[in-house]
Amino acid sequence: MALLRIAGLLILGNLLSLKIATQPEMFVVGISQRTNNAAENGSVGVISKTWERFVKEELLQKIPSRADPNIIALYTDYASDKNGDYTFLLGAIVKDGEHVPAGMVLKRIPAGRYAIIASERGPANAVVPAAWKRIWSMSREELGGERAYKADYEIYDQRAADPHNAQVEIRIGLR
Repeated sequence: MALLRIAGLLILGNLLSLKIATQPEMFVVGISQRTNNAAENGSVGVISKTWERFVKEELLQKIPSRADPNIIALYTDYASDKNGDYTFLLGAIVKDGEHVPAGMVLKRIPAGRYAIIASERGPANAVVPAAWKRIWSMSREELGGERAYKADYEIYDQRAADPHNAQVEIRIGLR
């Protein structure tokens, strides 16, 4: 894989780019399920069902004190690493965690260093899994550090407004 480092930005083969940023602590409110990558690659995955419920029930609009209009897909509470169980939460970053609607939960994204990777543009249900497969195969050096397995998340902003032609930003927590 070809790598080119320019002022903190890595340009990888196939247009996948990476930069490193330090960010403050944030809180996300939404609906969650416990899962793992083996289940998601099989017939018992919950991520697509969580998305279906989130959209059908218009849950984004029911989250009070949203910091912005973006949807956040958070991966947290890792049992171990990419092979273990984790909590998948679909929701939004909130200004405060004081008002959590019934049936939703509040999770923290810790302050720290995050690798920021933009997916390629295309159908969200294809480009997001493809970006994760690339992330899982990246070395520590290519990723910009060792994964912390505390919180990773996807940002669905205006670039993902059309799910058939979306680009999603993925943030990977680093040690």
